[in-house]
Amino acid sequence: MQARRSRPTPPQRRDIIVSFTFLAQIPETPGGDSPTVWRDESTGDLLVQGYTATQEDYVQADHAGSTPGHRHDAAGVGAAGEAMVRLPASIIPALKASLA
Repeated sequence: MQARRSRPTPPQRRDIIVSFTFLAQIPETPGGDSPTVWRDESTGDLLVQGYTATQEDYVQADHAGSTPGHRHDAAGVGAAGEAMVRLPASIIPALKASLA
């Protein structure tokens, strides 16, 4: 069973300086709930909103492996604030264009 992660509470202040830049969203956005990518201009990091990975996604990622010693099963991913999300392939062209 996958542990539920709590979502951070968004800040309520109105004087926050926004450093995020919208990069891409899937074209077939259903009702505003859509995988989206932003860039944090202060760090260059990408922030990704995507679909929650399924148990099968974790199994496949763990089977595919990566760097020795890294786990990609449901227990290994999620440690220290990590999460696995799925982005549809349809977002890739818009993301490439925004990063070019």
